[in-house]
Amino acid sequence: MPQGKRKTPFSGKAKKEQLKEKKQNKQGGDSHRKPILLNNSDEEASTSIQKLNFQPKKAGAANPNRYTLQFFKESEEEIRQRKELARHSLEPIHTHSLEINGDDYFVNDLDFPRRPAWSFKLSKHDLESQENKYFMEYLKDIESKFSWKELSFFELNLETWRQLWRVLEMSDIILFIVDIRFPALMFPPSLYHYVTSTLKKDFILVLNKIDLAPAPLVAAWKNYFQEKYPELHIVMFTTLPGYNLMGKQSDKGGLLVRRRKGRIRMAAEGTQQLFDVCKHLVGENVDITSWQNKIQEEITQEYDETQKVSIGETIQLSKVDTSYVEQQKFNDGILTIGCIGQPNVGKSSLMNAIMGKKVVSVSKTPGHTKHFQTIFLTPTVKLCDCPGLIFPSKVPKQLQVLMGSYPIAQLREPFTTIKYLAERMDLPKLLRIDHPENDDQWSAMDVCDGWAKKRGYITAKAARLDSYRAANSLLRMALDGKLCLCLRPPYYHEKRSFWNNHPDVEKVRWIQARSEDQEEFEEEIPLSDDDVEKTAKITTVCDDEIKTESDTEKSEDDDEYNEELPNDAVYNKFTLLQNDE
Repeated sequence: MPQGKRKTPFSGKAKKEQLKEKKQNKQGGDSHRKPILLNNSDEEASTSIQKLNFQPKKAGAANPNRYTLQFFKESEEEIRQRKELARHSLEPIHTHSLEINGDDYFVNDLDFPRRPAWSFKLSKHDLESQENKYFMEYLKDIESKFSWKELSFFELNLETWRQLWRVLEMSDIILFIVDIRFPALMFPPSLYHYVTSTLKKDFILVLNKIDLAPAPLVAAWKNYFQEKYPELHIVMFTTLPGYNLMGKQSDKGGLLVRRRKGRIRMAAEGTQQLFDVCKHLVGENVDITSWQNKIQEEITQEYDETQKVSIGETIQLSKVDTSYVEQQKFNDGILTIGCIGQPNVGKSSLMNAIMGKKVVSVSKTPGHTKHFQTIFLTPTVKLCDCPGLIFPSKVPKQLQVLMGSYPIAQLREPFTTIKYLAERMDLPKLLRIDHPENDDQWSAMDVCDGWAKKRGYITAKAARLDSYRAANSLLRMALDGKLCLCLRPPYYHEKRSFWNNHPDVEKVRWIQARSEDQEEFEEEIPLSDDDVEKTAKITTVCDDEIKTESDTEKSEDDDEYNEELPNDAVYNKFTLLQNDE
């Protein structure tokens, strides 16, 4: 008789938790996972919650879904209507529509959940019950003021908001990271006012991924935030400066190609900016010269792909910290910097670039960072990485997908996002695709079918063009910056010549560390407001023209891409940094 599997120890506490979970599942899920039941007779207002990145739970292990992304689920009727719109002809939109103002999306009545008052007299159970009650009342208050249809996807998981509260409490300086392509849609003014006015803490905004935008546009966004938020300290950053890339950075058609060179290397220009701001804010309260020494070492040393960079000590929390603390500024002579931002803005990559080595796991899937991680940059500088969370706003859901706030693989209807993109970029021309029906009128579905035909995406059973897979492919290209749509601040086009000659432009290009072929390419493409396709060409590529780390297919020009840049193109930016001091 064959032997069965040996039984593993199973405690009474684990059995109790198992029975509790079964009971909650019968009742429709955890009470804290379903924070509110909408009293709305409208069938289109969905009351169910969609849990993203959901993972199976292993017996005896910690719950892997404690910080999973949770949004209100869209109704089937909404999905059907959007699919129908995707079949309508595209109507090109003037590039002036790319100019946005954050106040239109973050209205005054739409605040984020703040931690309710607490005291050390409260027990852990009482504190959690109080926070649960507050969060339910917060969502009911939002429901009374707004329709769920007009609101964007935003975080419904209280556990994730608790991590934000912990990071805000324990940090001396708050570092908020946004993507330069959509900065005003990612920056909640309510958080700025809460940190600067209520908590009385310093607030730094990091404009990340500036390599994906032309230098004048980066300078314009920096000026926009400086005028709107006077107490804000702004740092421009990219984790992929020119010296971290290899091979030619533009193809035969002049389109941008980005391939990371070897191991992760410190982005010295952006890190130096961040250090200077922190040094100004800290003064003589904390000795952070060890951080400056690390930057100088990175600047002066020759680049060696086999060399490992050792910076400080790295500590990742194995257990979630649910305690509450009374923060003391610069406690024990340590500067604590809390890193906050929406999913996919590059928080983890930024921390790796600051460290000069991989210390935080990076993924393109929103919600990959499950709980905040404490990392010692040096013995006197500590970073806290908060899980990416989405603040309540009125940002259109199509833009949220392009921003990376919603997992593309779990998107139920991607075609309206393709429609949004195709009406602002000439996708058929950029992708070099033919109309699947030889027509001269394009729809979002035609674009997807044309891309599926070119890439060979065919359904398994019926052997039809796989439009859904093609749409996902295009959205991933947009997320990676291959199809790059950059929004602009108000009146950008009217002041285009002013921004092209702005003093900050040279500093932006220094941080980008662009090679000569990139500089020439950027100048070849004017920022015209009369032609939608010219807006997109700056950093637009198609899969047939690019080779990245994650690509498994080889293009015809692989040998050309593998050519190394001249040494002076790689190291001249470090020389500038030394001379700047």
